[in-house]
Amino acid sequence: MEDKELINTNIQATNRQALQPFVGEAKTDVVTIVGVGLISGSFALAMKEKGFAKKIIGVSRTAASLEKAKALGIIDEALPLEEAVKQSDFIYVAIPVDATVVVMKQIMDLITGNQMVADAGSTKFALCDSLKGHPMRHRFIATHPMWGTEYSGPEAAVRGAFEGRACVICEKEQTDESVVNAVENIYRALGMNIVYMDAHSHDIHAAYISHISHITSFALANTVLEKEKEDEAIFALAGGGFESTVRLAKSNSAMWAPIFMQNRENVLDVLNEHITQLRKFKASLEKENIEYLTELMENANKIKRIFQ
Repeated sequence: MEDKELINTNIQATNRQALQPFVGEAKTDVVTIVGVGLISGSFALAMKEKGFAKKIIGVSRTAASLEKAKALGIIDEALPLEEAVKQSDFIYVAIPVDATVVVMKQIMDLITGNQMVADAGSTKFALCDSLKGHPMRHRFIATHPMWGTEYSGPEAAVRGAFEGRACVICEKEQTDESVVNAVENIYRALGMNIVYMDAHSHDIHAAYISHISHITSFALANTVLEKEKEDEAIFALAGGGFESTVRLAKSNSAMWAPIFMQNRENVLDVLNEHITQLRKFKASLEKENIEYLTELMENANKIKRIFQ
């Protein structure tokens, strides 16, 4: 073994030894990631770097994704779900939210009282509700690391992804203390701040903070593509403001359509309010009311109190 590799191995061992008392009873030596994309891939890389995982197993519907994840060093081995769960201390699920409900029930039927399970989905109520009454519910913790990009797939995984971000934990009172402690301290070691919410409140706030941003971006992209027929003109004239606003329109529809549908009541509520705000801008322009237009923009400027 080269000196550099030996040093890195020793650092990981030291980190794991130092952090283990804070992780609690739950072990994380063998970790399975269900889904090998942006969130799970970034999480797997961090688990290895922080010394929480000696081995990462990947589970995915597509062989190509598993091959790419292995080539990128995200996973050490690819296995079917049942076999992977049996070998794992910790199962981390990051797949589209509609599939999560189905797959999570399969996982919960397979685990023992010595294993722990977490998800990373953008909606929480439907999943938590589906697991009510399950005899192994206490080994599951509902989490939502509030980070992401418009990219998807194993190649989208990045190192240091979660640093300085928030992670929402829902219904912690339904989960064994050892699992809560373990997962909380993993996220903290990854540089995340923990926020607690009930599942219903999480979905309401996620609709306002995250989901509406994506819908707005998709709608703006469709507006421009409908009105501006020349791709070259869009590329040549679009400034940084347009590019940053429409960036989320590149997000994977296979992930976001289920989120919108699963959280549709909250998304519709925020979407109705957004349409109301757009109508105010439209009315001010139609009536050539510059005072009202200025008032709307100055009111929006108050967001600077939160984002400097």
